Amino acid sequence: MEIGIVGLPNVGKSTLFNAITKAGAECANYPFCTIEPNVGIVSVPDERLDFLSKIEKPQKVIPATIKFVDIAGLTKGASKGEGLGNKFLSHIREVDAILNVVRCFEDSNIVHVEGSIDPIRDVEIITLELILADMEVIERRLQKTSKLARNDKKAAFEVEVLEKIKKGLDEGKPVRALQFTEEEKSFVSQLMLLTSKPVMYVANISEEDLISGEENQYVKQLKEYAEKENSQVLVISAKIEEELASLSDEERNELLREYGLAEPGLNNIIRHGYSLLGLITFFTAGPKEVHAWTIKKGTKAPQAAGKIHSDFEKGFIRAEVISYEDLVKAGSQAAAREMGLMRLEGKDYVMQDGDVVVFRFNV
Repeated sequence: MEIGIVGLPNVGKSTLFNAITKAGAECANYPFCTIEPNVGIVSVPDERLDFLSKIEKPQKVIPATIKFVDIAGLTKGASKGEGLGNKFLSHIREVDAILNVVRCFEDSNIVHVEGSIDPIRDVEIITLELILADMEVIERRLQKTSKLARNDKKAAFEVEVLEKIKKGLDEGKPVRALQFTEEEKSFVSQLMLLTSKPVMYVANISEEDLISGEENQYVKQLKEYAEKENSQVLVISAKIEEELASLSDEERNELLREYGLAEPGLNNIIRHGYSLLGLITFFTAGPKEVHAWTIKKGTKAPQAAGKIHSDFEKGFIRAEVISYEDLVKAGSQAAAREMGLMRLEGKDYVMQDGDVVVFRFNV
C-alpha cells in the first residue's frame, strides 16, 4: 500500500518527506528502506506493540509499515504534459492514496510559485489537473461504450455511470466527492481514476504558529474546503518535524516538551495514512517474535492467515483469537485463556483491529 505525497513547488513537500525518511531511518526494528530515491518505508507507530513486547519479551519485534512516495512537484498544465506533468500523473496513478501538502505559512524568503499564499487555490490547481486527466479517460471510455449500449444492458449501465462522473468532473468535483450505489462503486473502482483516490491534506504551518497553538486563516480555509469532500486536514510544521526526526530519543522528547507536543506530528500522519487506506492491524505474539500484520478492513481469517504464509490459508482450520483489550485485562495470553477470553473462530470470521491470533492449519 502506497501513499503519494503531492504539492506545488516550495510548499514543504520535500521537507516533510525528508522528515518521514529520517524517522524511518531511526527505527531499530524496521530500518528505513530506500527502494528508489523518492520512495521510503516507515513503521506505523503503535503502542500495542510495546505492551505485547513487554509481556512476551520476544527476540524481535516487527511493526506494521507503510510506503510513502515523494511525487514530482506539480504545476499548471500537468494534464497536458507541461513541466514534469507526465511523470507526476504516471506516479500518482500507482499510489493508493494521496497526501496533499499545502503551504499555510508566510515567509518572504521562500517564493511561492503562484506569487502568494492561498491554500484553496493551491489545492484546486492540483485537483483541476487530476480532473482534466480523468476527463480524458472518461470521454474515451464513453466513446467506446456508447456504441454498445443500445443492445447491451451492462454497457448501458456503464454509460449511465460514466455520464454521472462526467457531469461531476464538469462541475469541478473530484470522483471521491460523488455519491454512488454499491454496484456503481464496483464499476468506478475499475476505472482507476485519479480523483477517486482518497486524500488527506497536510497544512504546513510556521514554527511560530505551532507554538501559539492557534489556527491561522489559511488552516481554517483549508479545513472548510476539506470538510466539503469529507477529507481530513492534519496540521504540522514540516521544518520542526524534520528537526525532530534527526534527534536522539532524549533530545526529541526534550524538544517536544518545549513545544508542548505529546508526540511528533509525523506519527499522526502515518497513523491517519494507514487508516485512510482502510487498513487494520492484527498481531501474532510469542517468545520468538511479536509481529504486526497489515490487512484490509473486512478481511476474513483464512485470508489474514495467508498474509503470514500461503500454507496457513490453504490448510486453515481455525483461529484462536484474543482481542487486544482482553489481553490487557488478563495480562498474558495464558491468563486470557484461563479466563475464557480466547475465542475459537472459523473461516467466516472477519478480523478486527487489534486481534492477537494463533492460526491452526493442516497441509
